[in-house]
Amino acid sequence: MEDHFIQVVIGVCILLFAAKLMAELFVRLKLPIVLGELIAGMIVGPFAFGSFFTIGGETILQLSGEIKILGEIGAIVILFMAGLEMTPREFLRGGKASFTVGTLGVIVPFFVGFFVFQLFGFHAYQAMLVATALTATSIAISVQVLSEFGKLKSAEARLIIGAAVVDDILAIAVLSIVTSIGGGTDTVDVAEISFTILKVLGFFAAMAIVAIFVVPKIASSGMWKAGGSVEGVVTAVFFGTAGLAASIGLSPILGSFVVGMALASSKVFERVEHYISKLGLIFAPLFFAIIGAQVDFRGLSPEILILAAIVIAVAITTKLAGCGLPAWIFLRNKQQAKRVGIGMISRGEVGLIVAGVGLTSGVLTSDVYSTIIIMVAVTTLITPIWLKLEYRKELGAKTD
Repeated sequence: MEDHFIQVVIGVCILLFAAKLMAELFVRLKLPIVLGELIAGMIVGPFAFGSFFTIGGETILQLSGEIKILGEIGAIVILFMAGLEMTPREFLRGGKASFTVGTLGVIVPFFVGFFVFQLFGFHAYQAMLVATALTATSIAISVQVLSEFGKLKSAEARLIIGAAVVDDILAIAVLSIVTSIGGGTDTVDVAEISFTILKVLGFFAAMAIVAIFVVPKIASSGMWKAGGSVEGVVTAVFFGTAGLAASIGLSPILGSFVVGMALASSKVFERVEHYISKLGLIFAPLFFAIIGAQVDFRGLSPEILILAAIVIAVAITTKLAGCGLPAWIFLRNKQQAKRVGIGMISRGEVGLIVAGVGLTSGVLTSDVYSTIIIMVAVTTLITPIWLKLEYRKELGAKTD
């Protein structure tokens, strides 16, 4: 037990130190910090250079369940920070646009992916699983880049965040439907699918309404006199809501997001924002380093790389088209719409979850599993680079 504890503590030390070193390097290179933190994880991870450093036959850095949980905590903190940047009124104001962009950001990748992968010889359930991995967006990546550029208040940032929330809700619904089909059901019940999606949306709406009316009152109550009480209570509430979201089948990050949004216009906003920004300095780089450390490049073959290239091409084009085109209609600005499409490209936790479900159930081969992991890794790396290039163009145009 003690050895395992030491292993986890050393793992956190290695990942966090490597992430901050690479962040320093990437600041000097004028590249997105989040990209450096991701690459840091890839470099020191147990599937790369970390595999050369062992004690008692085991690599020093082990991606244990505890390490991965710390990564999930990082994602919860990041999305709480994103929620603080958007009031409920602002979220509802962009409701139609967010719902349309987020919905098409799930429908287009799923159906295009499903038909393309069937053309390449995947049987129906395999194709559905790979297509499901293409649906969700890893909003944490885009939020960090937008934050670096001070663009979290921009029209495209609000649309990216709102659409990504809808996207995540629907992606979780799609995942639950696809896994239930794999459980032995040969036919697809449209009524059951509709009910599942409505149930998930209903849970999210109820959670958001309760958070908006209750959380500010709890946090702003005059009863909190001891130092750090407000910060502690707020942290307890957003972690508790994240746990509630997970218990009803939603992504936990949606729970922390609605609590952040509920506090965005509260009396304690500045106090909470100052506190959580300090917490984010630790948990955000740890999250990105842990995501990077899970990338396994061992055993790659030409066949896997070709398949991965196809999956990546589908992943990029379907989000650009599925999210960028409707964003153009709502924003009436080509550049902003393009940034929305780019901001929705990175896949994250849902893609990794789908890959894990497919592998453990025996539906996906190790080759297809590796392909999904590569797709998640590449789209996660592409997004911050591409977004930064887009904003550099804007800065260049202003200086000219």
